[in-house]
Amino acid sequence: MEAKATAKYIRMSPRKARLVADTIRGKNAKDALNILSFTPNRPAEPIYRVLHSAMANAENNFEMNRDELYVAQIFVDQGPVLKRFRPRARGMASKIRKPTSHITIILKQREG
Repeated sequence: MEAKATAKYIRMSPRKARLVADTIRGKNAKDALNILSFTPNRPAEPIYRVLHSAMANAENNFEMNRDELYVAQIFVDQGPVLKRFRPRARGMASKIRKPTSHITIILKQREG
């Protein structure tokens, strides 16, 4: 059995969020929360919230034991890119791309 949580349209680069997601893949859920709480990178906070939500889903919806959960899968997909313009010299404009991310975490219970 598995529990899942997603967060969509998070305003950060998926490339940077994947670096943080790679640090907790396969870890125990409680250890992953501890790692994320001390990670200084900006993507750590929304990933922490999604992991916390997935743990609550596992405990409340599927009656899984919180101590036996581990991060079976975590992936960060690219969301839509917000396109903006910045005025430049001589009446020109340059593009500003504001990327978004979709974070998905799937937790499973260890057999043991």
